[in-house]
Amino acid sequence: MKKGGILALIFISVVINYMDRTNISVAAAAISADLNISKVEMGLIFSAFAWTYSIMQIPGGMLVDAVRIRFLYPFILVAWSLVTLVQGLVSSVAALIGCRMAIGFFEAPSYPANNKIVTQWFAEQERAGAIAVYTSGQFIGLAFLMPVLAVIQDWFGWRGLFIVSGLIGIVWAVIWYIFYKEAPTENTQANTQSNIQGNKTTAEPANATPVSMQNLKLAFSSKKLWGIYIGQFCLGGTLVFFLTWFPTYLAEYRGFSDLKTGFLASVPFLAAFCGVLLSGFVSDLLVRKGYSNEFARKTPIILGLFLSSSVIFANYTDSTLWVTFFLSLTFFGNGLASINWVFVSLIAPKHMVGLVGGCFNFIGGLSAVIVPILIGFLVQDGDFRPALALIAGLAFVGLFSYLFLVGKVETIEMPIVENEVEAKA
Repeated sequence: MKKGGILALIFISVVINYMDRTNISVAAAAISADLNISKVEMGLIFSAFAWTYSIMQIPGGMLVDAVRIRFLYPFILVAWSLVTLVQGLVSSVAALIGCRMAIGFFEAPSYPANNKIVTQWFAEQERAGAIAVYTSGQFIGLAFLMPVLAVIQDWFGWRGLFIVSGLIGIVWAVIWYIFYKEAPTENTQANTQSNIQGNKTTAEPANATPVSMQNLKLAFSSKKLWGIYIGQFCLGGTLVFFLTWFPTYLAEYRGFSDLKTGFLASVPFLAAFCGVLLSGFVSDLLVRKGYSNEFARKTPIILGLFLSSSVIFANYTDSTLWVTFFLSLTFFGNGLASINWVFVSLIAPKHMVGLVGGCFNFIGGLSAVIVPILIGFLVQDGDFRPALALIAGLAFVGLFSYLFLVGKVETIEMPIVENEVEAKA
């Protein structure tokens, strides 16, 4: 299978992944009215996905290192899609929280798996562009899906929205299993010059990596890695606002109808899509022209985090046009910074890409645990201004993290003693 086909499979999987994460935000107002759910309870429901998603990132990353992607990916796709479907059948806060937790549990290995696929299939100078393409799925997919999901809910109700979403994921899991092939070094049929040109030194074997406490210790003791972990947390804070509370902000605080909310909500996602593609391809272009990773990889992220802080200006206007502009600029910045997954493959020891990816997404996932609940408390009286100030503050923390903690972008070398210990074992 060609690289373009692999990227298309990941892209569509990301679209479905985020559809099943965010359909709850589209349905939130209807669910709240139907089941008499308060804003604090809705904050807990929004957050529940991330409780298990975050906890399972490190085990999920280890699983990605140990199990072939062709078998792992369709399994988790079917599992989270079935739970999404069941979500449309429940009628209590506890059951909704349980379903969201189950979806988070099964989605946990997906992004470490995406990153490992790109690491195996793409040369270093191609990875930011590849990551930008599949990451854009969460933005462009939702830009078009937000109105579609709003229409589906308008036709079939919030329960029908979850059922339709679940069925789509199950069908896609079958398609994935049929068409996905392992990386060139594992699949002799795919191991042709056209596939591996420029990629001979970067393809990773899929052999199981032994679980090592030394590896886990390194993953949590490196200042470089903590720099990208904190950055991921702050980026996630902005993203989770748009994935959870944003439609409620438009519908209740700004007073838009459900269908108008669906269409206006798509505009920032289009902006984020433009941001992530621009960032990825410009970053790769700079690398090919000989610029350092510090400049080519960090600049889009630092600029993106700075632009994300512009969300605060939405607190000072009542104009629909300007509110849309500032929120779109914020999410454009989030898109610019969303190539930060490239730092996992650039910094992590080569046999720890899955583990470090899991740690990276674990810390990032904590934002989806904390931020929705915190916003739920902040907006109890219906005022979203403190919530937007929180998102702006997170953007600056992430910016400083990349400026002062990440340092030189280079692969962390494993201590020699660890190899000796593993050899004895």
